Amino acid sequence: MPRAIWGGSISFGLVNVPVRMYAAISEQDLHFHMMHAKDESPIGYQKVCKKEGRPVPDDEIVRAYELDDGSMVVLDEQDFEAAKADGYHAITVLDFVAYDEIDPIYFERTFYLGPQDDGASTHVYTLLVKAIEDAGLAGICSYIFHNREQLGCLRVRDGVLVLERMYFANEIRDPRTARPGKRPKLKAGELKMARELIDKMTTGFESGNYEDSYRASLLKVIRRKAKGKTIAPPEPEEREELPDLMSALQASLKSSGRRKTARPTAGVSRRPRLKRAASSR
Repeated sequence: MPRAIWGGSISFGLVNVPVRMYAAISEQDLHFHMMHAKDESPIGYQKVCKKEGRPVPDDEIVRAYELDDGSMVVLDEQDFEAAKADGYHAITVLDFVAYDEIDPIYFERTFYLGPQDDGASTHVYTLLVKAIEDAGLAGICSYIFHNREQLGCLRVRDGVLVLERMYFANEIRDPRTARPGKRPKLKAGELKMARELIDKMTTGFESGNYEDSYRASLLKVIRRKAKGKTIAPPEPEEREELPDLMSALQASLKSSGRRKTARPTAGVSRRPRLKRAASSR
């Protein structure tokens, strides 16, 4: 079992459910070291005082908050302790809502919540899991983590409580900043074919059907280079140039479901590097 990163309790009305928090995501990023090309020495980073121009040890570094007038207020650990509310180690359920009503843009990161022990906390934990499952709802809650109040969504996945850390409403930017200034008039034929293409590509979601092809290719390059082999980038594929959007839609409908598609024109995006994995069925 992974190491717990937080311990506390879920406040469910007057009921407390002791829980431990675990990371639910194990990111598969490739991590690289920065090196000096001339001698392959590692590159290090130092915390340097901009005024004195010298490295500063960790015990001389403090945190400060900048006020509107530009002045700094230095905070120490006692200040952060003083700001901790009574519910510092509590996840307080505020409301229950239909999960489908929550826009996914609010979800930031996912955590698992497990009972603190196999005794009384497991009993009340199981009760809360069953009650939420039977209700078919999700709990909107608040909690304090890493010295700031967090908004969360409490739900059940495979018999385990899941906490989705959420953004507050004031953290979500207005989507109108990305909306086209003038919406072009669509042709009926274009829209009809676009809908047909969507219908043709519609299936049930299974996360195991997709893989990170770029990561796999990069690992292959790394292994070959470790064996002293010369790596050359592949020749770019010759793709047919399509004269207009209608031709692109027609070609897409014909090739839907195949590995390779015609080169997109303006208004038709490329497929992302994340691709469908080979089916195990």
